[in-house]
Amino acid sequence: MNYSLIEATANVVLFMPLGAAASLAFPRERFWQLGAFGLVVSGCMELGQQLFLHGRFASPLDLVTNTAGCVIGALAARAGVLPLKRQQAQRQLTLSLSKSD
Repeated sequence: MNYSLIEATANVVLFMPLGAAASLAFPRERFWQLGAFGLVVSGCMELGQQLFLHGRFASPLDLVTNTAGCVIGALAARAGVLPLKRQQAQRQLTLSLSKSD
């Protein structure tokens, strides 16, 4: 294992919650649109890093791995792999039941 592999894996894992949250916040959007959202967020972060953190540098690989993490998180949330999806469905059911009373 080397630093590049650990960094790339960390980028994917750290962007998965963004994809899951975006999937739950925008349930009608397609997964590739959520991936584009992840790309924009990642691009803004990389731009800020390039402009303000002179000890670090922006990397196209970071854009790719961050976007991949966002897409994986979105797909996992849509597939019900993450418990967040079930919690959201339970909340909606509870709200709809309370409104019908």
